[in-house]
Amino acid sequence: MSAAAPGARALRIGLTGGIGSGKSTVAGLLAARGAAIIDSDAIARRLTLPGGAAIAAIRAEFGPDMIDAQGGLDRERMRAVAFADPPAKRRLEAILHPLIGVETEQEASASDAPVKVFDVPLLVESGRWRERVDRVLVVDCSEQTQQDRVVRRAGWSVDTVRAVIAQQASRTARLAVADAVIRNDGITLDELAMQVDTLWSHWYAAGAAGSGTL
Repeated sequence: MSAAAPGARALRIGLTGGIGSGKSTVAGLLAARGAAIIDSDAIARRLTLPGGAAIAAIRAEFGPDMIDAQGGLDRERMRAVAFADPPAKRRLEAILHPLIGVETEQEASASDAPVKVFDVPLLVESGRWRERVDRVLVVDCSEQTQQDRVVRRAGWSVDTVRAVIAQQASRTARLAVADAVIRNDGITLDELAMQVDTLWSHWYAAGAAGSGTL
């Protein structure tokens, strides 16, 4: 895939979906077609590795018990605290979200791809991403499918998966902000790829022309 035309503005797509929706699979399919993928979860992990930019603030806010022996975030302990204590989750997000925002823009600026996909699990919840992207793509499936996939893939208990789903935006809320929806319920990978191809044919043309429209 060629770069965006000189002076053209890349098309910015916000990609989101609930846990187990298949969002990461769709991101991979878009990357294979030439989109630049800016993964907010991957950025968050880098920020909380030993020496990461968020570690000092996390230690100051939550104490040394949240830092593991290697000097990175103790993810299991922090996950347990965040699930049990919503204000603590908001305090963590107040540290991470501004740093993630800076990193995502730096990654996006470093790419000359005509389509840039921002993979943001909490796009709806954050409330800030709608104005930062041209279009929102939601990967959607039933909560039962989400549950079954995560239990099978990660070995989590059903109750744990349900707790995560309950803390995320509802399907209704995600679909309400969507400019395009990929349905990922009861289909094959080939059928999923066909949906991606249909969207990509529009996005690439728009991005390569710098039109910012679908």
